[in-house]
Amino acid sequence: MIFQRAVRREFTHSAAGVFTALFAIMMTTQLIRLLNEAVQGSVEAGAVAALLGFSALYYLPVLLSLSSFVAILLTLSRSYRDSEMVVWFSSGLPLTAWIRPVLGFALPLVATITVLSLFLSPWSLSQSTEFRGRLSSRHDTGQIAPGTFQESSAGDRVVFVEGVADDSSQVHNVFVNELRPERLGVTMAANGHQEIAENGDRFIVLENGRRYEFPPASPEFRILEYARYAVRVETKEARGIVPTPRTMPTLDLLPIDLPVFRAELLYRFSMPFSAVVLALLAIPLSFVNPRAGRSANMLLAILVYLVYNNLVTISQGWVASGKVSFAVGVLAVHLCMLGVLPLMFYHRIAVNSFARLSR
Repeated sequence: MIFQRAVRREFTHSAAGVFTALFAIMMTTQLIRLLNEAVQGSVEAGAVAALLGFSALYYLPVLLSLSSFVAILLTLSRSYRDSEMVVWFSSGLPLTAWIRPVLGFALPLVATITVLSLFLSPWSLSQSTEFRGRLSSRHDTGQIAPGTFQESSAGDRVVFVEGVADDSSQVHNVFVNELRPERLGVTMAANGHQEIAENGDRFIVLENGRRYEFPPASPEFRILEYARYAVRVETKEARGIVPTPRTMPTLDLLPIDLPVFRAELLYRFSMPFSAVVLALLAIPLSFVNPRAGRSANMLLAILVYLVYNNLVTISQGWVASGKVSFAVGVLAVHLCMLGVLPLMFYHRIAVNSFARLSR
């Protein structure tokens, strides 16, 4: 019992260090990408922190799974380098005796990964998409700046306002250029204001102005004088967020029997399964020969991790294209890796037994 507590404590310390490093790298990468989008005007500078939080929540399952795998690998490799494994085997304990403490450490993380993968990560992605849509809608209306040409997010409208009141409700000397497939419209007015309809749509209402309409490939044009002209601006409700399998809740995906939706379910279910299998694979992969190089097992472990993840991705693609069923896609890869696991244990136990006999 004392040994298992000590091992779990070492696993926890290693996992915390690995997770901190991976999380810092991920956050730095995402921050650079979001700042680049902010510089280009794709997102507002004030929205970077919120989008960064959504990204962190989305990538947590992958980071926790990788942290668990690397932590177990580092801890057991240290035991080999410090010859603690020699004492372990000399006491008559097999390598498989590590399965219990490893699972005792990994299962709480697997439970966390399950909740994140099935519920919180899809929610964070949908919230990020919705937040970006809300910012895009706000850019069309709330971001009107005097003396500058503001293009709509759809690229079909350009608004120029010479002056804006302090409360942003009244605008002066407005120019609106609208591009439609059937015509080009230019609208001008000395005054105007912004309104919000009952359904939530935003409008720029121009007063006592003139509008010019130019049909394509025609020398004719029309001049319209008006007392009130409203230009509807797309909002979140008007624009909408098209539901995708990645942003849909897991409970909504379950009853949909379509390949693309089943492929997304496969990916979400694969996260906790792969975390358990990787934790077990780390036991035989952790072998280090103190007299040889210390990085060979790490290279092999990275190769196994990459192969495993690529197989899950390939299986997801096959399910999405309808080549294999959902059940086959979920079970095939994980059962294949579980089938390799006893062979790796057998090989490592056989090598250790031969080494002891040769001495």
